[in-house]
Amino acid sequence: MTALVQHFLFEFRTGLRNKDRLLLNYLFPLGFYAMMGLLMVNINPMFQETMLPAMVVFTVLSAAILGLPSPLVEARDSGIFRSYRINGVPSLAILTIPAATTLFHGLIVSAIIAVTAKPLFGAPLPVDWVSFWAITLLMALACSGLGALIGVISSNSQVTVLWSQLIYLPSMMLSGMMVPLALLPSGLARAAALLPATHAMRAYTAFAYGWPVGGNALASVLALTVGGVTALGLAMLLFRWDSQLAERRGHPALALLALVPYALTLLLP
Repeated sequence: MTALVQHFLFEFRTGLRNKDRLLLNYLFPLGFYAMMGLLMVNINPMFQETMLPAMVVFTVLSAAILGLPSPLVEARDSGIFRSYRINGVPSLAILTIPAATTLFHGLIVSAIIAVTAKPLFGAPLPVDWVSFWAITLLMALACSGLGALIGVISSNSQVTVLWSQLIYLPSMMLSGMMVPLALLPSGLARAAALLPATHAMRAYTAFAYGWPVGGNALASVLALTVGGVTALGLAMLLFRWDSQLAERRGHPALALLALVPYALTLLLP
């Protein structure tokens, strides 16, 4: 247990000391939050209504989808994982502890946004804070799972950027963060159901704010939960200790199964 705590604290401090992680964990989401509050509210007054949950989702996406995969690849390629294996560190800890520290950083930034969004930018506050933070944790679980999975299946850090952007950019445009889902063409709205951010925004709207929402909000909560656990499970299955080892316990294409829980929501009314 002491070794796990020390591993967690090491990863947490790295998230503050490493300039790349500090940028993605804190500076980038807080800077974007300030810019959106100053500019987007004036350009699109409707954005003010969903500003708080949208910026929390953005924070989690930035830390988990952009920030988590590359350090995993770099550690594997530099032989750090081999050292862990020799010293008896389980692969579960190698994946879950960076995911947990990423979640912790995201919660800190989310708390800053939650405290300042109303006094600074007039954003409405949730009527149910318990639901708000529960959904935030589920969103962090889902995105951390996908971030770890991207790191496991990527052959190098450059490839992680490509995979990460396949989730990050559509999430920004299609999930309801910037444009309400009701305004999207039906085809794009259905494609958005593959994104955890879409389900998080739907769940925030229904449970944290109590506003009418299109789609099944309870199914979105279940999709985030099952999707996060599935992604972490697949990351464990496909994990490699050494980039020089050609054998895998499964084909990287199995990572697509992480999207199945989200795709199944399309079958529900």
